[in-house]
Amino acid sequence: MSAAIKEYLEKEAIIIDVRTLEEWDEGHIESSKHMVLDTIPAEVAEIKSWEKPIIAVCRSGARSGQAAQFLTQNGIDAINGGPWQNVAAVLK
Repeated sequence: MSAAIKEYLEKEAIIIDVRTLEEWDEGHIESSKHMVLDTIPAEVAEIKSWEKPIIAVCRSGARSGQAAQFLTQNGIDAINGGPWQNVAAVLK
């Protein structure tokens, strides 16, 4: 998985953290954007406007998997980065 994350980061992917605000406040990747999973459908147009691949992250990988699948179905190049700490480790 980290190879895919590295590849996406090299393509200037944007990291979207889909956890709740409370979880986000407990710790997150500095450069990531916070969008709670339930709000992703309303944000598709904005996400598309960025014209960048997406790495979705959450606490365990379940919600980010749902987000990545939804974004992919809507024509956005997205992968599930799993727990946000996994992506943070690749960034170091």
